[in-house]
Amino acid sequence: MVSRSYSNLVELASGETPSFGLINRRIPRIMTVAGLISDVNVDDDQVESVASDLSSSSVHRDRIIIVANQLPIKAQKNQDGNRSFWSFDWDEDSLLQLKDGIGDEDIEVIYVGCLKEDVPLNEQDEVSMILLENYKCVPTFLPPEMFTKYYHSFCKQQLWPLFHYMLPLSPGLGGRFNRSLWQAYVSVNKIFADRIMEVINPEDDYVWIHDYHLMVLPTFLRKRFNRVKLGFFLHSPFPSSEIYKTLPIREELLRALLNSDLIGFHTFDYARHFLSCCSRMLGLTYESKRGYIGIEYYGRTVNIKILPVGIHMGQIQSVLRLRETEEKVCELIQQFSDQGRTMLLGVDDMDIFKGISLKLLAMEQLLVQHPEYRGKVVLVQIANPARGRGKDVKEMQDETIATAKRINETFGRPGYDPVILIEKPLKFYERVAYYVVAECCLVTAVRDGMNLIPYEYIVGRQGNETLDKVLKIGSSPKKKSTLVVSEFIGCSPSLSGAIRVNPWNIDAVADAMDSALGMADSEKELRHEKHYRYVSTHDVGYWARSFLQDLERACFDHVRRRWWGIGFGLSFKVVALDPNFRKLSMDHIVSAYKRTTNRAILLDYDGTLMPQVSIDKSPIAKSIEILNSLCKDKNNMVFLVSARSRKTLSEWFSPCENLGIAAEHGYFLRMKRDDEWATCVPATDCSWKQIAVPVMKLYTETTDGSTIEDKETALVWCYEDADPDFGSCQAKELLDHLESVLANEPVTVKSGQNYVEVKPQGVSKGLVAKRLLSSMQEKGMSPDFVLCIGDDRSDEDMFEVITSSMNGPIAPKAEVFACTVCRKPSKAKYYLDDTAEIVRLIQGLACVSDKKSLC
Repeated sequence: MVSRSYSNLVELASGETPSFGLINRRIPRIMTVAGLISDVNVDDDQVESVASDLSSSSVHRDRIIIVANQLPIKAQKNQDGNRSFWSFDWDEDSLLQLKDGIGDEDIEVIYVGCLKEDVPLNEQDEVSMILLENYKCVPTFLPPEMFTKYYHSFCKQQLWPLFHYMLPLSPGLGGRFNRSLWQAYVSVNKIFADRIMEVINPEDDYVWIHDYHLMVLPTFLRKRFNRVKLGFFLHSPFPSSEIYKTLPIREELLRALLNSDLIGFHTFDYARHFLSCCSRMLGLTYESKRGYIGIEYYGRTVNIKILPVGIHMGQIQSVLRLRETEEKVCELIQQFSDQGRTMLLGVDDMDIFKGISLKLLAMEQLLVQHPEYRGKVVLVQIANPARGRGKDVKEMQDETIATAKRINETFGRPGYDPVILIEKPLKFYERVAYYVVAECCLVTAVRDGMNLIPYEYIVGRQGNETLDKVLKIGSSPKKKSTLVVSEFIGCSPSLSGAIRVNPWNIDAVADAMDSALGMADSEKELRHEKHYRYVSTHDVGYWARSFLQDLERACFDHVRRRWWGIGFGLSFKVVALDPNFRKLSMDHIVSAYKRTTNRAILLDYDGTLMPQVSIDKSPIAKSIEILNSLCKDKNNMVFLVSARSRKTLSEWFSPCENLGIAAEHGYFLRMKRDDEWATCVPATDCSWKQIAVPVMKLYTETTDGSTIEDKETALVWCYEDADPDFGSCQAKELLDHLESVLANEPVTVKSGQNYVEVKPQGVSKGLVAKRLLSSMQEKGMSPDFVLCIGDDRSDEDMFEVITSSMNGPIAPKAEVFACTVCRKPSKAKYYLDDTAEIVRLIQGLACVSDKKSLC
């Protein structure tokens, strides 16, 4: 399959047809030496993709490459005499078996990930071929030492605790950041990228990356193929910005995720925290358009998807039909129901965030407060083996065992233990059997990404006809179930019929257990029916199809846009812009400048001639000198168009005698320094300020860091120094408030970057551009050169006017340059990267005029 990617910036700049190379589609062995790569080196010597020009293949089959830390495969090494061989099977506990869930025979699914078992180096080729041919799986082999650093150390002891709100305040609490472990994490992500490169067809394939183990992988893939169709789903919580900002590599991870086209989260809270981090740490804004949330990032819209994952309905239903499940259910009925005992069930991994100890304490409190439950209620706690390691995990295990032992010693009696702690791994059918028999399921994690145990329990309680007979509940009965779930797990918002609790409040959890035990059957039936309807219609297939549908929508315009790769290391990013949108070349504009005679130059000030971040906003001497050089050229009409007041602009640019100035977005206008100020629109009554000022003052008093700028004809509420989230929220409220109270006034209320402004109706920078061009035409000086540069939304009005005036005030075949600052969606056809480039550009034009005046 042909891979098309620009390898030479000179080719891109010259417009020549790029050279192409072939990707070897064979699956060679990845070299798994234990060396690390630097955390700032994501370049690949063999594939340097500066920009890509991918086109759809004429014949292709839709294919999805699903990438996760672990393959959904169970591997076992068998011995047959002197011969050893590997056997493989699908992992029934893996969420990522999505082929059946997607339900489209025309879609090919390929999996990339690690195996749970170590495979010797000399057997890796054979295992790779078997898995690819029989299971469409591409294994990623990692040296044991590197895997330990990457997974057990960085992922499980640094990222995972932090994402679950655990700060490493001391060496014994969580894991302190270790740069060598971070480098191992980056190295493993690059190995995954190398493995994907061996099978990807970048023209057609979609890549779907899963979870926090591979958060920098999007950068590696985007570096190789700028137009790769890339989705990422985070299965863990995303912490609030106050927690996340403590991570030393916080910006690297955010920028890596933003190299995806679609980023998925289980809940709105997780997505909101991510968006807040992007706003606070990267200065990015987001907005919702027709139900879709998007972040504008270097000309690309990174879409945000919020949808909790579901379960494999068919898999659980098939397990419910197994003979082994029926036998286990019979065994549990004899153990509990036939003894007059009600089972409460907990199923959790033995880790520090599942809240098992708190659950046991709540059980103890229930038995203390309700002696009638003693001997009748049993809490069965299935504790799956911990996935992580560390001192804190061992301490939690010891505490859990000790607590269960104490409760049993206190409230137990011969033949009765109130707490049954099952620490051995159970087979899936055994776990399902417990779901069938349990009257109530308790999921009280103190923090968890999603947790699908409640969903599995609901399907288990739905059962089938065979199990109904075993349970002796008659034919076609209404099923019932009860759930007690933590407020801090991802599935909680989806289970509106569950009893939600704060797991830290032991009394509240005990009361919830009591409510569940005493709940009327009719209510249990209603709650179960509601939950089952949701779980059965929002299974893992629904989740996968919905995500992939949105990923396809997010990538639909990849082919028609031009792409550039910029930045180094993990700061690498791509810029995707309209094919006609290009950087303004100095040589091009200077050449046009030299051969033209009537020139109109319109320049914005803040963010264009002066960086937005500057504290002192007054122009420097160099800027004054450049403007004067341009103004002295008799062929030039130079205009400064700004939102600032005429008093400020008059003071700042008093040395510029021939500079035209438009103040307050063009309400006030003068052609030269000694001219009288005119207005672009009829004089405006500003009595509306009496209404607007008190409203703005109210928001200023309640928004720390905000200010009011009172101009002659306008009012501006600025929140540049306020908290970005709160300031943005207040700005929306202020905008609505002002539009309401000023509805009958001749004014317009608009919001911009960190401000809300009220100004007279009809006033815009576009009006200034139209007036200037018309004035030049009336004087018989129809401009054959027009340059307009700006950075703000308000400057878009100027761009629109000059690009639509080609058959009007502007001379036929005129050289027209509408230029915005930074690569971003704009009505301008050109861009420059920053104010420094703009100053160099107009200085180059000024030098041409200076040389001409000396001739």
